[in-house]
Amino acid sequence: TAPALLEAARRSWDEALELGEKYGYRNAQVSVIAPTGTIGLVMDCDTTGIEPDFALVKFKKLAGGGYFKIINGSVPPALARLGYTPEQIEEIVAYIKGTGTLRGAPGVSHAALKAKGFTPEAIEKVDRALASAFDLTFAFNRWTLGDEFLKEDLGVDEATLSRPDFDLLSWLGFSPEEVRQANDYACGTMTIEGAPHLIEEHLPVFDCANRCGKYGERFIPWEAHIRMMAAAQPFISGAISKTINMPADATVEDVKEAYMLSWRLGLKANAIYRDGSKLSQPLSATWAVDDLDDEEEPIPSTASPQEASERIVLRYLARRRRLPHRRRGYTQKAVVGGHKVYLRTGEYEDGGLGEIFIDMHKEGAAFRSLMNSFAIAVSLGLQYGVPLEEFVEAFVFSRFEPNGMVQGNDRIKMATSVIDYIFRELAVSYLGRNDLAHVQEEDLRHDAMHQEPEYEEEEVYESATEAPVAAVALAAGGARRSAGFGHGATAATALAPSSGRRTSTREGQRLDAVAVARAKGYEGDPCTECGSLTMVRNGACLKCVSCGATSGCS
Repeated sequence: TAPALLEAARRSWDEALELGEKYGYRNAQVSVIAPTGTIGLVMDCDTTGIEPDFALVKFKKLAGGGYFKIINGSVPPALARLGYTPEQIEEIVAYIKGTGTLRGAPGVSHAALKAKGFTPEAIEKVDRALASAFDLTFAFNRWTLGDEFLKEDLGVDEATLSRPDFDLLSWLGFSPEEVRQANDYACGTMTIEGAPHLIEEHLPVFDCANRCGKYGERFIPWEAHIRMMAAAQPFISGAISKTINMPADATVEDVKEAYMLSWRLGLKANAIYRDGSKLSQPLSATWAVDDLDDEEEPIPSTASPQEASERIVLRYLARRRRLPHRRRGYTQKAVVGGHKVYLRTGEYEDGGLGEIFIDMHKEGAAFRSLMNSFAIAVSLGLQYGVPLEEFVEAFVFSRFEPNGMVQGNDRIKMATSVIDYIFRELAVSYLGRNDLAHVQEEDLRHDAMHQEPEYEEEEVYESATEAPVAAVALAAGGARRSAGFGHGATAATALAPSSGRRTSTREGQRLDAVAVARAKGYEGDPCTECGSLTMVRNGACLKCVSCGATSGCS
């Protein structure tokens, strides 16, 4: 009743005042809603702050590896306060956390184990392990019983013992129902629901933030967490360090409503966590022991998001995703360091990369065979689930011959090797890795500023009388079309005054670039590594100030 609760609150604050006068008070500027986090467990607290317990029995994942079992210590005093006898309390607590022994257990008992060949020493080891075990199977393994006992006394061969899915209890002949009954007896049900002697009206007293154990159904809804915090917020200066626990099936709308409710009630901050939203979470209220023996077994609807995610990833990596017989892709021709390279790709229906083919023009049979084998290895990796990102990170910037300038590719202009070029091209095309391209995508737009295109046979003549007749006719026709008398390409040959000698336009541009480089203080020679005209004198040799390469001297 309300008067009883008010009186209990007064007694609690009077006790806090008395302890403060005896041991001192905390700084008034610091939130008194402490302890929070793991330190609360070290201080023998049942919860980690102003919040309901995560579960009556929970598993804490340690940062250095392993787990330990945490059992709520407030259940016996609460049962005593509700009027239960010591004998009833003992049975209820044993129902929740188990007896910690198989003595007198149904199914897998001491007597049944002796009949299977267990020695008294082995049974004692099992009972010691059950004191902190999550599940019965954790006590029946090679690390608890030892290889010598399993091999010599029970007769388990090394091949069977080394299997990751080896279950000793099933191998001994115990049925799943016998194992379940013994597990509930020794390790507990981890919930108070269904406990002997418990009155149903008392169940709300023991509700937690999550469903407790495999059999629990009750839990405190997330709205109650927020209202609990709102009741305490006016009395503290800072925000409350407390997690708003949401079930695994919480939706985006639930999260939105949680923030809105917190704002309406005047909370200074909140921290929302959906159960199972991380593949590794510090606290868990259940332990999944389902196996994956049947590869085609469907994932049960009761599986947690963590368990379902792990299963999906496991099955995806274990099976090959084959490409369709008729597939899309593209072929990219380029020249890397003077060597022609043809890259062809094969795609899945969703556009994802599934295979590559590499062909080089002038290489010997051994090199071409190695490149083909490398392409097959990469293709198999892609089809078995290896992300393209991993290949890109592994092979980009690898350096060996041939390398240098890249011709024929719109986005990539330099490569330290053929492999570097291939995975730059794949990263740009399939991953959007524009940081690995030398030409940005906006530079390729139709309205971008470009230089005049170069032609392989472009030459300049002094007058029309020196030019070939066909070239003059082509120029005239192009001029007429450009004036509006036709459509098509412009003239491929230009007529302009010159000094009387015939020179290549491309050669002229190169000479102009060399002259500009020399005017800036450079030697005018191109760098053999990056192709820049930024070579300076370095002793008897030259050094590139753009990439640091030298022409022979260190």
